[in-house]
Amino acid sequence: MSLIASISGIRGTIGGEVNGNLTPIDIVKFSSAYATWLTNSTEAKPKVVVGRDARISGPMVNHLVIATLMAMGVDVVDIGLTTTPTLELAVVDEKASGGIVITASHNPKEWNALKLLNAEGEFVSEKDGEAIKLIAEKSEFLYASVDKLGILSTKEGYIQKHIEKILALGLVDVETIKSKNYKVVIDCVNSTGGIALPELLYALGVKEVIELYCTPSGLFPHNPEPLPQNLSQLASDVKFHKAHLGIAVDPDVDRLCFVNDDGDFFGEEYTLVAIADYILKNKKGSTVSNLSSTRALRDITLKNGCKYFASAVGEVNVVKEMKKQKAVIGGEGNGGIIYPELHYGRDAMVGIALFLSHLAKSGKNSSILRSSYPNYYMSKSKIELNDNVDLDSIIEGIKAKYIKQNLITIDGLKIEFEDEWVHLRRSNTESIIRIYTESQSQSTSDFLAKKIIEDIKALM
Repeated sequence: MSLIASISGIRGTIGGEVNGNLTPIDIVKFSSAYATWLTNSTEAKPKVVVGRDARISGPMVNHLVIATLMAMGVDVVDIGLTTTPTLELAVVDEKASGGIVITASHNPKEWNALKLLNAEGEFVSEKDGEAIKLIAEKSEFLYASVDKLGILSTKEGYIQKHIEKILALGLVDVETIKSKNYKVVIDCVNSTGGIALPELLYALGVKEVIELYCTPSGLFPHNPEPLPQNLSQLASDVKFHKAHLGIAVDPDVDRLCFVNDDGDFFGEEYTLVAIADYILKNKKGSTVSNLSSTRALRDITLKNGCKYFASAVGEVNVVKEMKKQKAVIGGEGNGGIIYPELHYGRDAMVGIALFLSHLAKSGKNSSILRSSYPNYYMSKSKIELNDNVDLDSIIEGIKAKYIKQNLITIDGLKIEFEDEWVHLRRSNTESIIRIYTESQSQSTSDFLAKKIIEDIKALM
């Protein structure tokens, strides 16, 4: 069905043919390539932290990855069922050479992936990712002799350590959260959020947590991407239980979505906006989001007397720009929060703690808090690609048509109009063109998306 090698790792569907899907041979090949890259990058014997989300194929992939790393002479620390941000922190705590998170993030159950991390617990750079891909393509691996095989150890408790680090943050206000006696409904899509979120919320002082799909079985009850169309039950249950908030995360807990007390969606784009507003009110500094994220972050940043910067899409690109600009908060409009005071990785758990602190200290209901931010409306569309499509020529054609507008080309093409924008780019994880538009009304945003799709199809 599909196999995609990107700078952050290898992602594909389970089963099928070699080189076309994420088969055992492909898993071994890319694990071997990663181990080779690590061995070439360090004089010491490499050590890698491995963990996974709860999807059905996780145990199979986990065994193959660990066995391959050991066969390459790499020591392995297996932390079991975990979240992506938890493993990122574990890499640093273990003083490891890198890490592999076995998760396909928001993709459906037939997908899995190897997310590759460096010694800082961050996604490998574009340069290093390309080097790993080249090693995999050549398949020239040197496996260890019997006396030099890697050693496997298992460790538990890293989610608890992650929570302890969050609680120690200066802007996480447990006492104020506790004083509000919050009732919260959570949807953890039967993955590792079901392990992490209840413990986190009670540690933060939430009075009552109502759990939806918190058994880490990997049996996703709905499409696991935390979008409104997939979270109707969460919204309904928030109203039914008269809860203060609904929280949804994706299977590896790096994306975050809120439902207001009235059952409406806070908006995944506004997760970062609200948290950034809270941070900037307490600590001045720049903010960063990717080109496909809402203008509201820019507006809030300027309102707080700070500077906003945009990066190419992708966590590694956002992190690179955040470091360059010394940003105090950043992330992506898909609900990905990056808070450098904890670590440079998208982290729904720290996002929850900061949002609840903001909500509690504001004295507002979540619906009222949401209404305090600028209203923009986004349309997210996509066009399937085939091997015959020349995306570069399509982008050049669109550029020529809109040459009088402000054009940004650091990642695909972003066209900025006076009151709206459109961003089109090839996906890093699927064979599609993503088309994002934003305007001050939903109808205008939808119309702009339809117009750009018509332009693209004409060029195709």
